[in-house]
Amino acid sequence: MISQLRRLDALLSQMPWDIAALALRLCPAWAFFASGLTKVDATGIKDSTWFLFEHEYALPLIPSALAAVMATCAELTLPILLALGFATRLSALGLLMMTLVIQTFVYPGAWPTHGLWAAAFLGIIAGGPGRLSVDRIVLGPQPSK
Repeated sequence: MISQLRRLDALLSQMPWDIAALALRLCPAWAFFASGLTKVDATGIKDSTWFLFEHEYALPLIPSALAAVMATCAELTLPILLALGFATRLSALGLLMMTLVIQTFVYPGAWPTHGLWAAAFLGIIAGGPGRLSVDRIVLGPQPSK
């Protein structure tokens, strides 16, 4: 039994990081980008977004209008960068910070979802974007750990 587990473990360890990194980038990126799309229309930030940031998403230290603009811009920009694998670690860090703010101040009961997002972002920050990324082209091969 132990030898079979060792063989299976050895086989699974052959999966390239590039595949895992791509999944870790694309899945949470889509969730954030889709959220960003709900905040805008053809004329800019929706009235409903301003309302939500003033009443439901109210943060203790940031004025609601500034938070609405910052969050909307971040949700429409950082996921694209993350999906492309461009400035990947920095994009993942930005989305991790957003996740922590959302978890702490907005929806503290949604920790299972936020925990999965945070785990994906931490994986990308630690492991890098993989070879299927713009960073690989721009920065070249990254040292392996």
